[in-house]
Formats: sequence, structure tokens, C-alpha cells
Amino acid sequence: MQFRGLRAILALAVGLGMGLGLAAPAPAQDSPEGQACLARNASLDERIAACSEVIAGGHESGRRLAMAYCNRGYALTEKRELDRALADLEEAIKVDPTYACAYSNRGRVFTLRGDFDRAIQDYDEAIRRDPGFPIAYNNRGDAYLHKGDLDKAIADFTEAIRLDPDHLISYDNRGFAWYRRKEYARAIADYTHVIDAAPRAALVYLRRGDVYRDMEQRDRAIADYAKVIELMPNDARGWRNRGVMRLLKGDNAGGIADYNRAIRLDPSDADSWNNRGLAKLHKGDRKGAIADLKKALDINPNLAGAADALKRLGVKR
Repeated sequence: MQFRGLRAILALAVGLGMGLGLAAPAPAQDSPEGQACLARNASLDERIAACSEVIAGGHESGRRLAMAYCNRGYALTEKRELDRALADLEEAIKVDPTYACAYSNRGRVFTLRGDFDRAIQDYDEAIRRDPGFPIAYNNRGDAYLHKGDLDKAIADFTEAIRLDPDHLISYDNRGFAWYRRKEYARAIADYTHVIDAAPRAALVYLRRGDVYRDMEQRDRAIADYAKVIELMPNDARGWRNRGVMRLLKGDNAGGIADYNRAIRLDPSDADSWNNRGLAKLHKGDRKGAIADLKKALDINPNLAGAADALKRLGVKR
């Protein structure tokens, strides 16, 4: 039912504090384009333009030129221009084969392409080049998580946290790995750690709510989904997740109200139509239920629950 926001991180070359051995900025990096290329708060388009100027200027070489390619590759990856990103990251490695950040970012491109084995090879190399690089451990853990190797994923997230106890995304990712292993108490602990440090992390409330849902702690799940709604009122996920919890508690009116909002925000979700239809049926609204169940099947003809419900009502699809 849920979109899972599993994430890896691309490493921004400047100011990482990861033992990359960066020297003092060269004069070109003190220029506006050099600063924008390396700045964490620059927009993706600003970074691409600025790094392009640094590269085209021909004044940089070695690590500094590799940083410009790596940061432009970072921005292109975030824009999902993966072919261009890969070209930049390979150029960064060619310019400076010792640069761990470029291997980690190239691994991220392979992850987004679904080539997890090649991604892991790059993360291995990044870690070999810089064993104190928590982002590389987190990203390798993410690749292992996609491959279903939960033990290795958890080990990598744990190492990232050991290296950087404030690395919240590793707590978040480890929480999801614990959840996949059905170690719910550990998942809750990791998600709660993130929420305590970043109380506006809406998607972490969503994931923690899922854990409470599977633990059948419905009131706590509802409270977390309500927080998602507060933080992201225009995102359907909080509404539909709270909706199903309300239905499970027998609150058909509340569930229908939540699904009304979820469907307005995301009319393409077949489960929302199906669940609202079943709730309407429980309330005695046969006509409304039939309409919703038919709509669910229009969106997903393989939705067996909706088909079975219509069959029980004596209605042809």
C-alpha cells in the first residue's frame, strides 16, 4: 500500500569532513562560479551551470577538477539525467582515481539504474579509498537492501552511524531494514531517533506508522499518519493510511472522509477506491459501493477483492 522512500545519498564534494584531504580552495573556487559549484545550498541548475564554467575555464586540475565533475554529476543525478551524470563521474575518476566521493556518486547512478552489483563495487572502492566515509556505507547498505540482503544492509547502516552518530538517513534506512526483518521494536527505536532530531520528517512518521500498523497498535499508527497529514496535507499517503486504520477500528464515516480526500489528491490509486467502496457497503450505500468498486477495477482489473465484492453483490464487471 505504501511508497517506500528508501534513499541513498549523493556526496557533495565540498565540506564533507570525511577525510577526503581537501586542500585550501584554489582561486577559481573563490570566484562566484566556483563557490556555486561547491555550495551545498545552490540549486541543481545553479550547480550545473557553475561547475560547467569551472570545467570549461581550464584553470583546474587534479582533485579540484574532479570535484567540479563530481558535483555536476551529483546535480545531474538528482535531475535523473543519468547518462550525463555517469559521464561526469567517470571523468572525475579519470582525473583523480583516488577520489572516494566520485565512486560513491557513481554507485548511486548504478543504483538508480537497478544495477546493484555494480553499485556495490563502486561503494566498495569508495570505502577502500576512504574507510571513514559514512555516506558510502549508507549507500552500499541501500544497495544491499534492494538486493534483499538485510544482514549486510543493517551492518552497513550501523557502521555509517558509528562513523557519524548524526547521520539520520542511516537511522531511517536501518529502521526500514529492521521493519523488513519484522524486528518492530528496533525499527520503532530508529524511526523515533530520527523524529526526535527532525520532528518535521513527514515520511519517517509515515514509515513508523506502518510499523505500528503491522504491530496492530492502531491508535499510534493513526497518530503518526495524522502527523503526516499535518506536515503534508496535499499528499494522499497520510490520508489513505489513516483511512484504512479508521476502517479497521470500525470508524466507517471517518475512513470514508479520509479516502474522499485521498482520492481527490490521487485518483489513480485503485486501493483507495476499493477501500472506500467497501466502507460504503458497510454503511449501507450499495450504489456508492458499486460505483467505487467498479472504478477500482477500471484502474486495476486484477484487483481480486473488488471483483469478489461485486460478485457477491450480483453485479457484473
